[in-house]
Amino acid sequence: MRCPFCGNEDTQVKDSRPTEDNTAIRRRRFCPECSARFTTFERVQLRELTVVKKTGKRAPFDRDKLARSIQIALRKRPVEPERIERLVTGIVRRLESMGESEIPSDVIGEMVMDALANVDPVAYVRFASVYKNFREAKDFENFVEEIQSGGNYIDD
Repeated sequence: MRCPFCGNEDTQVKDSRPTEDNTAIRRRRFCPECSARFTTFERVQLRELTVVKKTGKRAPFDRDKLARSIQIALRKRPVEPERIERLVTGIVRRLESMGESEIPSDVIGEMVMDALANVDPVAYVRFASVYKNFREAKDFENFVEEIQSGGNYIDD
C-alpha cells in the first residue's frame, strides 16, 4: 500500500481488526520512510460494477461517491455515521447481488431514495430534489404533497 503522504510503496500494517458491522477490515498502517500513520479499509467486492448514465456513458461504480451523496443528503440530520455506513453497504450488496455488471444510474438513484425514505424524510426530499432535478419551489411542494398522500412522485 502506497503512503498517501510521501508515496513510499513499502508501508507496514501495525493493526488489523474488523469494523463494527463486520463488513470490512480496518488496517492501521505505518510508513517507515516518513513515519506517517494512516488507516485503510478492505472490503469484499463480489463483482466489478459499471454505472450506465442517462447519456449512455459508462463509468466504474464508485462506493465513495455513493457514500458522499448520501452523507450530503443527511448533513446535519440526527443519523449516526454507523447507520449511514450500513445503508451504503446495504445498497452496494443489493447492486452486487442483482447479477448484472452494468447498472443504470436510475436504479441506483431509486435504491438511494427508497433507503433514505426509511431513514430520514428531510434527507429523502433533499436527495430527490437533486435526483429529480427540481427547478422551482412548486416542484418541492408537489413532491412533499405526494409523500404525504402516500403516492409515488412521477416526473412530468
